[in-house]
Amino acid sequence: MKRLRVGVIGVGAMGKHHVRIYSEMRGVELVGVADSNEKTTEEVAIEYHTEAFTDCENLLKQDLDAVSIAVPTSFHKDIALKAANYGVHMLIEKPIAESLESADAITNAARRENIKLMVGHIERFNPAILKLKELISAGELGELLSISCRRVGPFAPRIRDVGIIVDLAVHDIDAISYLYGKRAIKVYSIAGNSFHVEEDYASILLKYDDKKSGSVETNWLTPYKMRTLIATGTGGVASADYLEQSLDVWNSEGRRKVDIEKGEPLKKEIRHFLLSLHNGTTPEPSGEDGKYTLYAAISAIESYKNGLSIPLNM
Repeated sequence: MKRLRVGVIGVGAMGKHHVRIYSEMRGVELVGVADSNEKTTEEVAIEYHTEAFTDCENLLKQDLDAVSIAVPTSFHKDIALKAANYGVHMLIEKPIAESLESADAITNAARRENIKLMVGHIERFNPAILKLKELISAGELGELLSISCRRVGPFAPRIRDVGIIVDLAVHDIDAISYLYGKRAIKVYSIAGNSFHVEEDYASILLKYDDKKSGSVETNWLTPYKMRTLIATGTGGVASADYLEQSLDVWNSEGRRKVDIEKGEPLKKEIRHFLLSLHNGTTPEPSGEDGKYTLYAAISAIESYKNGLSIPLNM
């Protein structure tokens, strides 16, 4: 296999994990890291024995095969367009962009330059969700009818530019559609803000065809983290815990704890991205998947602000 030359743009809380994982992978050369914070970039570069750049374009000029983009969402479009211009495949942290217009610009540039584009909706790679997807596909829950998620916890002060729907609820909007294997056709939400400039609590209801439903409860008000998903079908109920990476199934025979091989979701995500480069396949979640999830989230914001149920026509 060809040794892949990769870089990371943005070495904040999430970007540092991308750097760590790339540095540990066989067949990968971590060419450099880029961030506008010179001190942080130098520290990360020294720790992981790579080169530091304060201008991301100077990193993109290094004949890279791929790059992770882990900067604040409002900068995604500008950096992604530069990466496409240099022919560099991209893994962009969620959400794909701050607006649908920016998401369109990114996906169009990737298509035009024949660039592979993956959006980092990491929960698809949580071992509990991967195993649940297997059980659903095997018919162990019968016909899947309802999926409900709870994602609550304390506020992270670094989150300034978006509300909780775009920051957190997108994880579950994507996970629900992934488990159903289809996209929602309508969204309704109730939300508000108690301390943040944008919404800091929300309840979201997603309608799918065949009367299937998805629901997301999320807030920055709960003093402890909870990340759970319950899938209900005609043949059983499954309860997944994202944090514990655990999965329980209830059916007519009682309760069963499913064996799961635990692992770091981000490592699985990055491995999937790099394998798509080797194999010439389309990585998932794709740019179009990321754009849909953003569209559903923005529509949920429109819903609570206007008190309306919003059709999803993408």
